[in-house]
Amino acid sequence: MKYSEALDYLFTQLPMFQRVGAPAYKADLSNTIALCEALGNPQNGIKCIHVAGTNGKGSVSSALASIFQSCGYKTGLFTSPHLLDYRERIRINGELIHEDSVTNFVERIQAEASQFSPSFFEITCAMAFDHFANEKVDIAIFEVGMGGRLDSTNVINPELSVITSISKDHEQFLGDTLTAIAREKGGIIKPGVPVVVGRNELDVLDELSHIAADRGAPWHDIWAKAPYLETDLTGSYQRENMQVVSKAIEIMRELGWNLPEKKVEEGALRVREQAGLRGRWETIGQNPKIIADVGHNAAGVEQVVGLLRKETFVRLHIVWGMVGDKNAKEILNLLPKSATYYWCKPDVPRGKDQDQLQAEAIKFALEGKSYASVADALEAAKEDAQINDLIFVGGSVFVVAEVLN
Repeated sequence: MKYSEALDYLFTQLPMFQRVGAPAYKADLSNTIALCEALGNPQNGIKCIHVAGTNGKGSVSSALASIFQSCGYKTGLFTSPHLLDYRERIRINGELIHEDSVTNFVERIQAEASQFSPSFFEITCAMAFDHFANEKVDIAIFEVGMGGRLDSTNVINPELSVITSISKDHEQFLGDTLTAIAREKGGIIKPGVPVVVGRNELDVLDELSHIAADRGAPWHDIWAKAPYLETDLTGSYQRENMQVVSKAIEIMRELGWNLPEKKVEEGALRVREQAGLRGRWETIGQNPKIIADVGHNAAGVEQVVGLLRKETFVRLHIVWGMVGDKNAKEILNLLPKSATYYWCKPDVPRGKDQDQLQAEAIKFALEGKSYASVADALEAAKEDAQINDLIFVGGSVFVVAEVLN
């Protein structure tokens, strides 16, 4: 089997939530458990940290991985989705899993997988467990894909559970109230395993604290002025994420991990380089300045709009696309009315039609034109923008991925 054939199997033969949405969602762990058993349960031999949340979990996971790497540990990192390369999802000390490792895993698991039709994410998660175990990592950081309780990553036995900020997203799967969503995210809290929880609304904290108490999990939450680590990740929202990281490092020290202060600070300042994190308030062009951010739910878009207000520019141009299962009205209502918009459809089956998006946006006094592709929309924005203007690209991970690619 060639690597291209392995990718074809993963992307076209398996249902992939990021591309097709609901048909790929599996509301139980049976497939993951079966895959792990076929592999000899590699997840049971991995020391790890488990990270859930609505916003910030990718940044927190990447920062933790960078810090442990700087402290001399062989560190695995499992994140999703990827932006440019499938192998971004599985890294050791920042290095992408090798193409041969992907191909060999697919060859090994195909026959077993054919018996119960696992999803793209279930296969990829099992691949990460297998790879990290084979490479004998000292520790691995696992970012939850969606939710927590029924996420494929929730078969691990972590040293520490981490839950970042929680807001409404994927309500059709996780529930339509913050309390219900918190209950799903809190599903990663394990008996006796300490949990670090980011700043959240009181009803979220209440729900999570009750789960922790019921399971005897030592509780550590973050207050407004909690210590944080300086980082190379940009965007003011990263301060809150780095408060979570700082507390997580403190707890891991108490558990016996050797994490010298200077090395911790070094790792926090090298997250982009060592963990490969991209698309978080990332400047991707100058003259005019172009910024991209993957924030795509209401809470994430509110953060983006707040950051845009702090930028200096003459005119604001926004290249914006979404997926069809998001609450477009809620998000469009948050966007600045003073900008010129370039509506586009990300190149995935879930992508929302650009003309439909434009029609909905008009109701919120958002003016602009629609374009057949993300590339066309960005090119039009570049042609219209003057040197002192600002172009922002966002609305979906897939829009940002196309621009970075």
